[in-house]
Amino acid sequence: MNRVHKKFSRRARVATGGAVLAVVALAGFGAVSANASAPATTAAATSAVAPDRATTTSTHLTIDAATRAAQAALDAAEQENQRVTVAVVDRNGDTVVTLRGDGAGPQSYKSAERKAFTAVAWNAATSQLAERLEQAPNLKDIPGTLFLAGGVPVTADRAPIAGIGVAGAPSGALDEKFAQAGANAIAR
Repeated sequence: MNRVHKKFSRRARVATGGAVLAVVALAGFGAVSANASAPATTAAATSAVAPDRATTTSTHLTIDAATRAAQAALDAAEQENQRVTVAVVDRNGDTVVTLRGDGAGPQSYKSAERKAFTAVAWNAATSQLAERLEQAPNLKDIPGTLFLAGGVPVTADRAPIAGIGVAGAPSGALDEKFAQAGANAIAR
């Protein structure tokens, strides 16, 4: 074996060793590349089909109906020279439509949304809920609620599907009257 070494110069041995290392590296890279493009052998996640007994269907107010309700409430307020904001929320309390009338106070925007949310959350007019505070004063501590007259729920098959809130008139009774006008517009 020593004879073989002696026949090659040091330069030739380094070049040959480098070539061998390059071939080994390329072969290893090819194996890694082949594995990277190979299909995964682990089980892929699939979607599960829920049986009917595990689901429920909910009814939502259309954007057209929500807009019609908000406009009807605003029109009713304007006929009595009241400057209000009207909010319509969906079953989850998320705002669908808000109309801020000309000259409505800055507090009326959030107040209308909170009244609408409160009405749909409890499926009751906020004037009725305000009366319940006497027996359960902690209700007012629930975030996002406002227990002042001016919010009415909208129902389908007795289940709440939306809330209409009005704020800005000089009394909660007027706010609620306008909110009810909005709810009535949906039924037409």
